[in-house]
Amino acid sequence: MEDKNLTWHRATVTRTRREDQNGHRSAVIWFTGLSGSGKSTISHAVEEKLFQLGGKSFVLDGDNIRHGLCSDLGFSAGDRHENIRRIGEVSKLFVEAGVIVLTAFISPFTADREMVRDMLPHGDFLEIYCQCSLETCEKREVKGLYKKARSGLIKDFTGISSPYEAPVNPELTIDTEKLTIDESVNLVMSLLKERNLIRAV
Repeated sequence: MEDKNLTWHRATVTRTRREDQNGHRSAVIWFTGLSGSGKSTISHAVEEKLFQLGGKSFVLDGDNIRHGLCSDLGFSAGDRHENIRRIGEVSKLFVEAGVIVLTAFISPFTADREMVRDMLPHGDFLEIYCQCSLETCEKREVKGLYKKARSGLIKDFTGISSPYEAPVNPELTIDTEKLTIDESVNLVMSLLKERNLIRAV
């Protein structure tokens, strides 16, 4: 939407100044994968690690966001697109605030994930694919959602009645069937160091 009556206000406290104060760069660390693949578990474990190191980070979790910001959306392809668009805009604000934002969303469609990547400057979006077979995800899932989806009680459920498009070239793939949580966190932290988002510790 274009409105000539709207003007972007330039703040004196810039992203760069915030990053300097925080001692690290800000970015979006985008975890994607099937329900039960470990996105939330790993993202919160990374947040804990960053917190212990004095970093400024925050997890945007799919279920939590749908309790508020996106409570008006369903799970159709159109609603999923709008859900991710909103998360992308919120993530941009966190980046401007100098925060490392960790997002845990199934985000099943490649085009939607690339939309968020395109919202941000080059290098500020790191896609992490939590790779896990559907069979293992179903065994792990404790809320009974897969069972309900297979019985037809939940429509448009990713992996059952709605597709999941796995990343083709993510910044990192974590095989959550083989790796422990600690091993997964170490891979993410190594990526953040490699991209100069955080200092080596």
